[in-house]
Amino acid sequence: MPATSSETPVISLQGVTKRYGKRTALQDVTLSIGCGVTGLLGPNGSGKSTLIKSLLGLLRIQAGSAEVLGFRLPGQLRAIRDAVGYLPEDDCYIAGLTGIESVTFMAQLSGLPATEGLRRAHEVLDFADIGQERYRNVETYSTGMRQKLKFAQAIVHDPQLLILDEPTTGLDPEQRSAMLRKINTLASRHGKSIVISTHILHDVRAVCQQVVIMVAGQVRLVDSLENLSRPTQPGSLVEVERTRAATFDDPFPETRLLSEQLRQVGINNEMHRDGRLWVRGIEAANSHTVWQAAKDCGVHIRQWSGAQNSSEEIFFQAVRETRHASA
Repeated sequence: MPATSSETPVISLQGVTKRYGKRTALQDVTLSIGCGVTGLLGPNGSGKSTLIKSLLGLLRIQAGSAEVLGFRLPGQLRAIRDAVGYLPEDDCYIAGLTGIESVTFMAQLSGLPATEGLRRAHEVLDFADIGQERYRNVETYSTGMRQKLKFAQAIVHDPQLLILDEPTTGLDPEQRSAMLRKINTLASRHGKSIVISTHILHDVRAVCQQVVIMVAGQVRLVDSLENLSRPTQPGSLVEVERTRAATFDDPFPETRLLSEQLRQVGINNEMHRDGRLWVRGIEAANSHTVWQAAKDCGVHIRQWSGAQNSSEEIFFQAVRETRHASA
């Protein structure tokens, strides 16, 4: 296997293009993804799944070149598949097999001997929180159980790189949190590099260090989540106590009152959809004007924190800019 280090990209693409007839799914994609956990974001039809399938050789690209873990496509496709664990978005099971048989079969396809494959299958099914259900036929599994099964199949051969396409689909909130903790454990304790293709921004915030946003078959943005979360201008987020009755037209009356009071004293601010107030140009250290404004309008400040760009703002801004550029 080619040597990789923390500085070596686990995935590298240069000018990759994929067309379906006259429709271009990937357009001149140049991208480098490093170690750690990377979130692959984009609206429906943005090219995320096409990109993943192209990297695994499930689709043939028309132009460009790509490397995965130092192996080149398409010449070293077998080596790539041996070194990558893949959780597809769609169901992936063989009817008539039990859960333990399914995972053992995947282990043997990856080259593990029968006894070792069975041992590993039990080990990863435990990790995936599949208990006695492993002895049931997989077609009887719920959506959430099938998702856990796909996760176990993806990691049974101990791959260096995991590509997870919508890994939390079909999971309830508790199961989703558990899945994200497992992904974090694989990255932080076992040194796995992981790419998560998802439309759930909460999942990205929870486990990802890097973000790739695709729109209309093109890479629109690549950066660390830490950099993207830094506010573009100084300010603070203020949350106020709710003491007044909300209405459809005025869901956050306390925040509105404080916002209006601050504008009267010349402080720019903006109300978020979650009811918090972004106070521009004011940090906690020189916040006496804001506290006085709250007192004057009879509003109690509940929490004060430094402003951050939310993942929702980052995502929608990338989509808007691409649409404006193509208009």
